[in-house]
Amino acid sequence: MTFDDARNDFSRLHRLFTFHLGVAVSLAWMTALYSACYAPWVRNIRALIDPAASLDRVESTWSFLFALPVVMTLAWIGLYFGREMLRRSQTLSNAALEFAAAAVVAFGVFYLSIDRAISALYLGF
Repeated sequence: MTFDDARNDFSRLHRLFTFHLGVAVSLAWMTALYSACYAPWVRNIRALIDPAASLDRVESTWSFLFALPVVMTLAWIGLYFGREMLRRSQTLSNAALEFAAAAVVAFGVFYLSIDRAISALYLGF
């Protein structure tokens, strides 16, 4: 594989990953905003979701719903504007493996974001 082929492969994977992460970010924000319309706005929403297990940690509705979408948005912005930095700081020999690892992490954060929003939504109904 030549340098130009590796560069084109990275560009293609970066474009696909950026698009799909952008879709996940918008879905996470839409779900969080929809849940915010129905969720109770309290100082400690964890105590309402699971009264027995959440006495030690206090988390407001604002941080419970919007922390992970904000993290995903910052990651998406960093990915979009940090393309050349990511290309130069490649740690694995295969770009596909790096994007696959990033996709697993991004999906995990996306899943947690949606799970939190749905938990808050169930409180409102």
